[in-house]
Amino acid sequence: MECKKYIAVDMGAESGRVMLGSVADGKLELHEMHRFATGATPGADGLHWDFERLFSEIKTGIKKAAASAGGNVESIAVDSWGVDYGMLDKDGNLIYDPFHYRDSRNNGMVEKVAALIGGKRAIYDNTGIQFMQINTIYQLYATKLANPKFFEKCSNIVMIADLVAYKLCGRAFCEYTLASTSQAMDMNTGNWSKPLFDAVGINCDNMAEIVAPGTVVGKLTASMADELGCGRINIVAAGSHDTASAVAAVPVTGRDGWAYLSCGTWSLLGMEIPKAIINDQTYAGDFTNEGGVYGTIRLLKNIMGLWLLQECRRCWAKEGQEYDYSQLTEMAMKSTAPGFKLNPDYPGFLAPENMPREINKHLRESGHKEITDKGQMVRLILESLADKYKAVLEQLESITGTTVKTLHLVGGGIKNEVLCRLTAKATGRKVVAGPVEATASGNILIQAIASGQVADLAAARKIVADSFELKTYMPD
Repeated sequence: MECKKYIAVDMGAESGRVMLGSVADGKLELHEMHRFATGATPGADGLHWDFERLFSEIKTGIKKAAASAGGNVESIAVDSWGVDYGMLDKDGNLIYDPFHYRDSRNNGMVEKVAALIGGKRAIYDNTGIQFMQINTIYQLYATKLANPKFFEKCSNIVMIADLVAYKLCGRAFCEYTLASTSQAMDMNTGNWSKPLFDAVGINCDNMAEIVAPGTVVGKLTASMADELGCGRINIVAAGSHDTASAVAAVPVTGRDGWAYLSCGTWSLLGMEIPKAIINDQTYAGDFTNEGGVYGTIRLLKNIMGLWLLQECRRCWAKEGQEYDYSQLTEMAMKSTAPGFKLNPDYPGFLAPENMPREINKHLRESGHKEITDKGQMVRLILESLADKYKAVLEQLESITGTTVKTLHLVGGGIKNEVLCRLTAKATGRKVVAGPVEATASGNILIQAIASGQVADLAAARKIVADSFELKTYMPD
């Protein structure tokens, strides 16, 4: 197989990275070119993403990657978290820095939008998406209520990863998997839901066109190519939603029942299915049907994830006690089991000022004693996540009528071996962990399929299985 090189821009809620990937002889090699912090930037009107800073970091990474590849780069693709967006004026400039999904302006918007369209069930039957106040449609309505003049200036609304791609190639679009996270896309048609936009009083035509994953959407503009010191490289819409790219890299080689857990700031636990399941059971369980790559649907549940641990670590650092994640894990291993669990999706955990204090508030409300030992608090978080995974996995089996034999863990969270072991024990399933860089791997392999180098999704997954060390954890 001819060696081809691709650049993946992978933006996470805590950090971003630019990766150079080489595909040859049935193997994938990844090289990290640049890593940078992301995170929220407080402003006078709420939490934002400092987009110009993020884009500057991305350009630095692409420039390094292109130079490392000797200019021999097949394409570039960008992925990111879901739901957030940028508003462009008629000249293609950002009207304001994109709001961060944890901004408090979204509070109460689910109920307000539902009241406009005849209830939550009407929204769910149309979109098939889990109700979360961070979803794009509620963010848009919150912005309309607070800043209606923004919409008078608006020419295009573009999801966050595709906003980066727009800055690179000049074409405004929304890739299907990322658009599906918005709860503003009709899951039955794959187009924006005009009835929903009409209900909230927003022009549906403001939304950029939806394109399929794997589409070559353009090339680097001439000015951008000059700035980056490279040729006019192809820009591909990969799985622009980071979880879509991560699931594309799940190293499945057989047909046994399997599920995936993309584990990071958020935990996304689900199954890959051929068609959306929108019924009483998925509605009652608040399950989401997000678009997948190559004709698949990701039936899943969003769980708060390692955000709880990240925020505890940040708070303890502000108090002068710095710990890395390996130290926190070791502290958890040495602590005694608390004997109870917390609900990782407790609403107060979405954007607290002080996560340890918020955890203890939740424990008091649940009739449990507060925790002062840091190791025990870390252990409580990890055990509670594993317990939540068990409950969601059993619900998925009931909804799909499928028995899950193997749970594939991918993403940065698999570095936490305690969480992997607890997950295997709690779920009673074989857990296969790897790869860590699943999102970048999927991003690059979708580009390789688009270039004609890799045949299809099954071939891409075999490449992942053959390229990375995987670790197996058994329930016992």
